[in-house]
Amino acid sequence: MARQTSTQAICAIKLFWEKTLHRPWPHEVELARANPQFKLPVILSATEVRRILAEVPLLDQRVCLSTIYSCGLRLGEGLRLQVPDIDAGRMLLHIRAGKGNRDRYVPLPQRTLLLLREQWKTHRHPAFLFPAKGHSGLGAPTASEPMCRTTLQRAFRLALNASGIKKQAHIHTLRHSYATHLLEQGENLRQIQVNLGHKSPVTTVVYTHLTSLCKTQHQKRLDDFMGNL
Repeated sequence: MARQTSTQAICAIKLFWEKTLHRPWPHEVELARANPQFKLPVILSATEVRRILAEVPLLDQRVCLSTIYSCGLRLGEGLRLQVPDIDAGRMLLHIRAGKGNRDRYVPLPQRTLLLLREQWKTHRHPAFLFPAKGHSGLGAPTASEPMCRTTLQRAFRLALNASGIKKQAHIHTLRHSYATHLLEQGENLRQIQVNLGHKSPVTTVVYTHLTSLCKTQHQKRLDDFMGNL
């Protein structure tokens, strides 16, 4: 079991023990947890991302995944997007109640705006950009909730298999890939941190380990420095 999983379980038990049972937590009891691990996330190349998206047959699912990638969103943030969240004048997306219940603005690419408009015209829901279509497939215009998480996750998994890409990727991989690709394009870490909504820059620095451009530049500097050894 991952350390984060065991920590969540322990915190849940502690909350139940103290708040529901009103009993003091036995601090002398030492509960076992896994050792912390530092794992680098899987990254898709820009070509691989486009290959996967091309294998998504349904427009709403393809546009939602494209928006998640092109704006660096978490899965829930993408699904919950609403019409008023699009600021076409300033080319920004308003992400409401993200992780930590924090709002933020994310740069909106022109191509993504066009895709979102194309998608909205298929249902014209007054609020949701990605409304649930229901079992009939016709309920999008009057839906009371956004598309289901498992529906989009299944669509991504099927597209990944159809693309022939063997990496252990999932929807959150699109967010990691977005940050890495921005870094390779020369964007500064501070701006990437703001786009992703990271509270600490330490979280964003991990992407410097993933960009091939940084590794290439580092290798060249190392070769130049050590050339006369």
